[in-house]
Amino acid sequence: MGTEDIAGPLGDFLAVALDREGAEVRRLTRLSGGASRETWSFDLLDAVDGSIRPLILQRVRAGVTSAAFTMEGEAGLLRAASSVGVPVAAVVAASDDVEIIGAPFLVMGHVDGETIARRILRDDEFVAARAALVGQCAEALAGIHSIPADVAAHLRHDDPVDQLRGLLDGLRQPHPAFELGLRWLDANRPPPVEPAVVHGDFRLGNLMVDDQGLAAALDWELAHLGDPIEDLGWLCVRAWRFGSDRPVAGVGTYEELIEAYGRASGRSVDPDQLRWWEALGTLRWGLICVLQMSGHRSGASRSVELAAIGRRVCENEYDLLRLIGARPADADGGLPITPGPVATLHDVPTAGELVEAVREFLKGDVMAATEGRVRFHAQVAARVLATVERELAEGGAPVAAHAAALAELGFADDAQLAAAIRSAEPGTPVPVEWIRVTWDAVLAKVRVANPSYATNEDLPAVP
Repeated sequence: MGTEDIAGPLGDFLAVALDREGAEVRRLTRLSGGASRETWSFDLLDAVDGSIRPLILQRVRAGVTSAAFTMEGEAGLLRAASSVGVPVAAVVAASDDVEIIGAPFLVMGHVDGETIARRILRDDEFVAARAALVGQCAEALAGIHSIPADVAAHLRHDDPVDQLRGLLDGLRQPHPAFELGLRWLDANRPPPVEPAVVHGDFRLGNLMVDDQGLAAALDWELAHLGDPIEDLGWLCVRAWRFGSDRPVAGVGTYEELIEAYGRASGRSVDPDQLRWWEALGTLRWGLICVLQMSGHRSGASRSVELAAIGRRVCENEYDLLRLIGARPADADGGLPITPGPVATLHDVPTAGELVEAVREFLKGDVMAATEGRVRFHAQVAARVLATVERELAEGGAPVAAHAAALAELGFADDAQLAAAIRSAEPGTPVPVEWIRVTWDAVLAKVRVANPSYATNEDLPAVP
């Protein structure tokens, strides 16, 4: 459904839900939404008194379904969070009826602030916010974790490792690095705790931040019941630092988070458990990247953004291997790009040069002439083309080298290596040669996908 198809039915629904005769949706504008939701801004005109109320619409993307959660359930959880002092957007209305505007949706009040992480981390406007954000996030998480589980009775409690293993199996894409991660997570589980309400996606990018700090916690669709430290570990995942070297949301240290959360919640945080949940979060985000890319490939939700995210999987493999210590002593995380000549039957320009020309057009002309969602996707498309350039420049040598390394170990492909890692006897060391081949493959992928991502520096130590 397009903008015109949404505006009328949405206005009719809100008129009934709010008991406002003649409510009219105006200036409905699609914003840059996430992978599972479309986000729109609009004004609601009250035809009786002429008042205008700025609101936000979130609608589930095509092809995204969840038996464990609903928009109406999310609305109830938001109200519960507000009642315990967590900063959230005010719930206006919600419906899981796909007949109204084509998909389940939630309407919320507008909250002033910024969600774009790089602006929050770099702009002078947010200097004070950055200084306060770790403490404010800790307080908000303590509030979320205090919500009585029976208030959010629709939320599920699943074993997190088994859940990720099931997701990996369902994706049908072998990843030896993820198998090593699952094995380590199984062997180092933290002690069980009484399940609490967990936000599930509390991180920079899902937080509305103003010049004083946290204004609202957004995007509750992944909420569930579990260990509260899961939310803290997710906040520390490297992907949510957006290039910053500070491990907690790009603005703080592990020590600051542990102290602030302990003060707000009365719970002590074991640093080893925090690292465990950070490792699980890293694996989880890697699998979500695969899942989102699959939505593009299947045709359920065609998007250059979702296509590009498939090449971010190797970053998570890289971070996961470092977090779990599966690193042979001679592994070098800073290998340079060494492109070789690519033989071609075709005339010049080469395929790489053609891709380069299109990338320069997107960056130089399209981005300058567009704004908002189109400009963002032009930027993503330019990065995709840069990845293709690097892959073309490397030619087939890395693929051949990986195949030869697997064959030397007796494996025909990554699927056989992944299966061997999973089926290895619990509690026994994985052969170092398997880890080395996995590392070499991850580094080869990172060199193409994001060559500046791999470094020789150790990850910041958890206190």
